[in-house]
Amino acid sequence: MNKIISIENAVEKVQDDMTIMVGGFLANGSPESLIDALVKKNVKNLTLICNDTGFPDRGVGKMVVNKQFKTMIASHVGTNPETANQMNSGETEVILTPQGTLAEKVRCGGNGLGGFYTPTGIGTEAENGKEKKVIDGKEYIFELPLKADVALLKASVVDKKGNMVFDKTTKNFNPLMAAAAEVVIVEADKIVEVGEIDPELVMCSGIFVDYIVGGDK
Repeated sequence: MNKIISIENAVEKVQDDMTIMVGGFLANGSPESLIDALVKKNVKNLTLICNDTGFPDRGVGKMVVNKQFKTMIASHVGTNPETANQMNSGETEVILTPQGTLAEKVRCGGNGLGGFYTPTGIGTEAENGKEKKVIDGKEYIFELPLKADVALLKASVVDKKGNMVFDKTTKNFNPLMAAAAEVVIVEADKIVEVGEIDPELVMCSGIFVDYIVGGDK
């Protein structure tokens, strides 16, 4: 099966009301071309799962400015003032989640787990409405997994089967999210033939990838 498609065909996989995961950290390792195409498409009422909401002019922040999300699940939002504006006005629901907890919730979603107990958030608003349990004399919060309809990833080098290599910190959240969505689209800086990537260097298996875009850098 040929996994390489155009950006235009890729963004057609994202429809109103879907939940999307977007890889990266402060837009580093985020699929900018896919994001730009989604801004142009103006898909609406999305739920975002991402480490952060980028900047007003970078990463998913461009979609925030375009008011494409009804809910944002992120670990911090301080680099995008528009997120705070929408949160404070009540226009958009923002669910702030500790970064390690967010990563583990995505990992659980990708591995078919029902959730996990963590001490992170005890005594804060993060515990509100959640099940708690005492284990060996210590209190824990039960956190549920996160999954998405579509994951939008970014990789430096991708072969035609979808095997991925990430450049340094661009790896952030991308491999975790690859396993936690029904449809996975990866934006590649460079696309190579199968076998050109040393198997020992593959950072995320192509078995998770449905579609590949880009490759022109």
